[in-house]
Amino acid sequence: MAEQRFKRNTAYKYRIGDILVGKPIFKDEKFAYVELGDKKIARVNIVGNVVDRYDASGDRNYTFLTIDDGSGQIRIKAFGDDVPKLTNLEQGTTIVVIGRLRSFSDETYISPETVKILDPKYLLVRKLELEKNRSKSAPVPTEKKEITAIKDKILDKIKKAEDEGGVEVDKIIMELRESSPEIINKEIKKLLEEGIIFEPRPGKVRWLG
Repeated sequence: MAEQRFKRNTAYKYRIGDILVGKPIFKDEKFAYVELGDKKIARVNIVGNVVDRYDASGDRNYTFLTIDDGSGQIRIKAFGDDVPKLTNLEQGTTIVVIGRLRSFSDETYISPETVKILDPKYLLVRKLELEKNRSKSAPVPTEKKEITAIKDKILDKIKKAEDEGGVEVDKIIMELRESSPEIINKEIKKLLEEGIIFEPRPGKVRWLG
């Protein structure tokens, strides 16, 4: 008889804010998953910055980390043999955590399976990845005034960076967090086509004047 393999639930990639607005579902009084739209989320793959850490002392053996990705905060709770997974993760460290969602006393948290340190740029990479995936259904501003305001902010960033030889597009997106990355990229493309700015190299733009 062939050996049956345990099939893990998919580790969904989401922003923390999305997870927190999901509905915790319990079965037989035990937490089962978070319901978000048509998804039943039991495991997650989250990228965030460590903003707080708590290590229990004495006979207790657990560590709690709080991570933030700009959309919200969630705690990672490790107990017993899982505590070493959170070693050397201090405030300001960017990490990716894959783990199971849990819920206790109205708090949804992550029980870690694997945790890795990342370059801080991956926080933006993940944000752009998720924005791209939802771009088809995401609402796009149609008001001309709103588009003009975004365009003006982009131009202002580019002009101010001229003495530095230009500015990275990723930096513009990070600094204009209130605007959609899709809209920013679209407006930058228009500015390039209009000859108002140019690319000295891919991913970097300068004011043509």
